Amino acid sequence: MLPFGIILIVAIIFIFLGVKIVPQQSAYVVERLGRYHAVLNPGLNLIIPFVDRLAYRHSLKEVAMDIAPQICITRDNTQINVDGVLYYQVTDAKMASYGAENYVAAISQLAQTTLRSEIGKLELDKTFEEREHLNRAVIGVLDTAAVTWGVKVLRYEIKDITPPAAILHAMQAQITAEREKRALIAKSEGERQEQINIADGERQAAIKRSEGERQAMINRAEGEAKAILAVAEANAKGIKAVGESLIGSGGDAAANLKVAERYIEAFEELAKAGNTLIVPSTLSDISGTIASVMSVIRSAESKPVAPRPAKA
Repeated sequence: MLPFGIILIVAIIFIFLGVKIVPQQSAYVVERLGRYHAVLNPGLNLIIPFVDRLAYRHSLKEVAMDIAPQICITRDNTQINVDGVLYYQVTDAKMASYGAENYVAAISQLAQTTLRSEIGKLELDKTFEEREHLNRAVIGVLDTAAVTWGVKVLRYEIKDITPPAAILHAMQAQITAEREKRALIAKSEGERQEQINIADGERQAAIKRSEGERQAMINRAEGEAKAILAVAEANAKGIKAVGESLIGSGGDAAANLKVAERYIEAFEELAKAGNTLIVPSTLSDISGTIASVMSVIRSAESKPVAPRPAKA
């Protein structure tokens, strides 16, 4: 019979080798006598020492894997350098252990070949615009193939697309020319709009000036018409007053006096016009002129005066 100490040591060895603690988000694949036996889930698990062994350890977390840069040729035969990043997750520990010798290398190689194939279908300018399309194409191919590897491809993102230096210089020159063209177009549009605004402003100013001049002419015409009307009304009132005074008593004497004054004033103006004093040949001419004027006034007095309309 074995000593107790040996039995205790063997028991401790069996416990140490047979108890396995699996961390969270991990999966251990156990082989028994060289064949797949089971997948140990997170927590405390027991295996048979020297019979079972932990063949594979897998993390079930999402993993980001860099895809090495590679040279791709576009449809228009331009070489570009492309790299990316791939996100995957182990979903089946058994398939990940026995589906491929190295599923990480398989995923990386398939991602590179798929990307080269998809870029070969596009021209250089389109590769910058179709990044989303390229990402979806790579994910579609990888997701289909990775099912047998126990892996789920979650996302693929292209990080950089780097054309050769000569192509970059040509693209920069093209972008500069395009920006200069847009700047010239914008400048010409601004100048055209400026000329339109100036012409419109001048037209509006001319219209306003013409309207002002027209209104000024109308106002002047109305003022002159009113002035003429006022002068005519004043003359009419004066003539009427003179006529009424001539018809009244003492009218003849007043008329004789007024005519004599006008006659003398006329000779006075003629005398001021030059150094020669003009005097009538006979003073009787003055009395004759006054008599003629008075005969005209008397003939006007003899005519019947039209009655004034009665005031309402």
